Amino acid sequence: MPLLYTIGKFTVAPTLRLAFRPTVEGLEHVPETGGAIFAGNHLSVADELFLGTVVPRHLAFWAKSEYFKGTGVKGRFSKFVLTGLGAIPVERAGGRAALSAFDAAIPALKEGELVVVYPEGTRSPDGRLYRGRTGAVRLAIAAGVPIIPVGMIGTEKVQPIGARVPRPFTGKITVKFGKPLDFTGRPDDRLSLRQMTDEMMAEIQKLTGQEYVPRYAPARAQPPAASSD
Repeated sequence: MPLLYTIGKFTVAPTLRLAFRPTVEGLEHVPETGGAIFAGNHLSVADELFLGTVVPRHLAFWAKSEYFKGTGVKGRFSKFVLTGLGAIPVERAGGRAALSAFDAAIPALKEGELVVVYPEGTRSPDGRLYRGRTGAVRLAIAAGVPIIPVGMIGTEKVQPIGARVPRPFTGKITVKFGKPLDFTGRPDDRLSLRQMTDEMMAEIQKLTGQEYVPRYAPARAQPPAASSD
């Protein structure tokens, strides 16, 4: 387990458990050993915090590659923290660059690590569950590991978009784990990947009770570029 992650387990995790008392269901579905992919809905940046709090093993999260490339003190600190936590950089530009995340995740999974993927690709803008992208299923088939569906409930209330940290006493948090999905041995053509991804999203929806939207989540609006005038 990476050093910073270990430190967090003994500092941040107990604090979050004490302050928010998250409810956990289905923890028996989390494997004690071996690789697996956690695929969940994404309501808040707090999802990572509380998922890491309730799972006893190390979780490798995918993070935007921009966070690893920042300059100045803030940029270097961001890179130091994410690297120390064992995060996997993801290129959002697509193409060969985006596959670098797969290249890093497959060996980790085969060596028995746990990797977290948010199939919607971004945080839900309105609390609904959007169509999943096929990356999680493709990764599971390539690495030969199961997918554990995850349902996060209430995180958008304790840390809504724009809030820097979770706010105690603003809502109840529940983390649910579903039965493992084993897609190994199934075809990996485009149609099959879409079908398996829809199966996975249906299991996530069962855990969360969210309204399902059969289209991809809209990209978050980017802040306007600074004027050069």
